[in-house]
Amino acid sequence: MKTDIQIAQETKILHISEIAETAGIAPEYVEFYGNDKAKIDYNILTDLKDQPDGKVVLVTAISPTPAGEGKTTTTVGLADAMVRIGKKTMVALREPSLGPVFGIKGGAAGGGYAQVVPMEDINLHFTGDMHAIGAANNLLAAMLDNHIQQGNSLGIDPRRITWKRCVDMNDRQLRFITDGLGGRVNGTPREDGFDITVASEIMAILCLASDIDDLKERISRIVVGYTYNEEPVTAGQLKAQGAMAALLKDALKPNLVQTLEHTPALIHGGPFANIAHGCNSIMATKMARKLADYVITEAGFGADLGAEKFLDIKCRAAQIKPSAVVIVATVRALKHHGGVAKADLGEENLEALEAGLPNLLQHVENITQVYGLPAVVAINRFPTDTEAELALVEEKCRELGVNVALSEVWGKGGEGGIALAEEVVRLCDEPSDFRYAYELDQSIEQKIKDIAKKIYHAKHVIIQPPAMKEVKKLEALGFGGLPICMAKTQYSFSDDQTLLGAPQGFTLNVREIRVSAGAGFIVALTGNIMTMPGLPKKPAAENIDVDSTGKISGLF
Repeated sequence: MKTDIQIAQETKILHISEIAETAGIAPEYVEFYGNDKAKIDYNILTDLKDQPDGKVVLVTAISPTPAGEGKTTTTVGLADAMVRIGKKTMVALREPSLGPVFGIKGGAAGGGYAQVVPMEDINLHFTGDMHAIGAANNLLAAMLDNHIQQGNSLGIDPRRITWKRCVDMNDRQLRFITDGLGGRVNGTPREDGFDITVASEIMAILCLASDIDDLKERISRIVVGYTYNEEPVTAGQLKAQGAMAALLKDALKPNLVQTLEHTPALIHGGPFANIAHGCNSIMATKMARKLADYVITEAGFGADLGAEKFLDIKCRAAQIKPSAVVIVATVRALKHHGGVAKADLGEENLEALEAGLPNLLQHVENITQVYGLPAVVAINRFPTDTEAELALVEEKCRELGVNVALSEVWGKGGEGGIALAEEVVRLCDEPSDFRYAYELDQSIEQKIKDIAKKIYHAKHVIIQPPAMKEVKKLEALGFGGLPICMAKTQYSFSDDQTLLGAPQGFTLNVREIRVSAGAGFIVALTGNIMTMPGLPKKPAAENIDVDSTGKISGLF
C-alpha cells in the first residue's frame, strides 16, 4: 500500500500556469512561487465583480475520532468528481499548521488519490503565509511592550495585557512564561504566553478581511489590553496597523495549487475550528465563486464546530448562502462513538454502530433543521466495512429524509466520488431556507446559550463568574452585537472530550470570555481547551526525514 506522500510524489504535476488557465485566471494576476504554486492578486475580484457567483458546497463531518473521517480527502475527491461529470469546479481549503503536521494529526492535504499537491510544500512552509501572520502578531506584541518601556503614555496596565505572542508549533512550554527580566534595559517584567499561530486573531482577521483597507481597519481595532482605568487599548492607538498590514500584504493573496487530477484549488488561511473559526479565507471563497460554477469548501473538525462557525460567522461576514452540505462519516468512527476500541474497529459490530449513529444523526439534524440546508451523508468507505453496516447507516439517515452516498475517493480519486457528486448537484438545485442559529442583537449570554442548546444539545449552560463579569464589561464597551466563536473540544458535542456519541443532559461550562474586536467576534472558552497545543508522546516529527536529494518522507 503506497503512502500519501508516495502517491503525491509519483503524480505528474502540471505547471501552475496551466491550472490558472483552466480556472480562467488571466496571466497578469498570477504571481509564481516556483512551477507548482502561485499567489493570485486579489485585484482580480474587481475585474470579476460582474461575474455571477458559483454555488458553495460545505463539507463537514461527524465529531472526530482516532479512527479518522477523511473530510479533506472527501472535499478534494468530490471536487475531482464534479469535474468528471462536467461541472466547472474549484476547491477552497485552509492551509495546514506546522503544529499538527509535526504532532499527532499529520498534514491536511487530503489522502490517497484525493490530494492537493505539492503535498510537502502545502504541509510545510508553502508560500510563507503562516510566517507572515506570526511576524505581524509578534510585531504588535513587541510594539506593545516597547510602548510600556518607553514611558507608557497610554497608561497600559501590564497585568491586563491580553495580546499574546505566537509560534506555529505545538509547544506547551510556552503557554505561560515570564519575560522582560534582566534589568530596566531589558523591558518590564510581566507574565506572558504564546498561542499557536492559527489561534492568533491575525489569522482570523486575514481570513475575514475583504481587501487590504479592510485588513488595516480590522487590525487597528484589535484590543491588546486595558489601561489602569479599565479602558481598552487598541493596535490603532499603538500605530501598528500600517506596518502589520505591510507584513501581510502578500499573505492576503490566495494561493493557487491543484489536485492530483489537476482541478484548481485555492488554499488560503488556516484557523483551527476548536480554538478559532475554522474556515478558509473569505477572499479565496469569493474568488473561487467568481471563477467556477461550484465551490467545494470545508470547515474544520465536526459540524458542531467548523460548520457552525462557517454558517454563523463566515456566511454572515461574506453574505454567502450555501447551496448544500456534505456530512462525512466512516463506519469505523461511528463504531468508536458506540464504544468500540480502536483495535477492534475492523470487525462487524452492528450493535456498536447503532449506538454510535446518534452522533451522525444529531449533526444531520442540526444542518437540516436548525440551519435549514439540504444535506447528504458521505460514507468514506473502508475495506473492512460490511454491507450490513453500510445498510444500517443508510436506513437511519433516510429516516431523517437525508440520502447517503458512498465515497471511495481515497482509493479511486474522482471516479470514486461520482455518486456523491451527482447527489450534490441535485441538492444544489433544491430550494432551502437558510437561517442562523442565533441573531446578533441578542445578548452575549443568550447567543452562547443558543449555540450550546441548539447545536450541542446541552441542558444547562454555566458562564463562570469571571467570564460573566467580562461579558458585562464587553457589552458596556459596545461589543455585545458580535457573533460568538466557541472554543471547545472537537471530540464531543459537550466540553468533555470523553463524552462520545450524542450526550444528553450535560452542562456546558464557559470559563473565559475574550473579545477579538478586529476579527469581529467574541471568543467563549469552555472546558480545558488550550490555545497552545502540546506534542504527543510520539510526535509525527519523529518519522519525517529528507534524503540527500532533498526528497521528503514520512509526511501523511
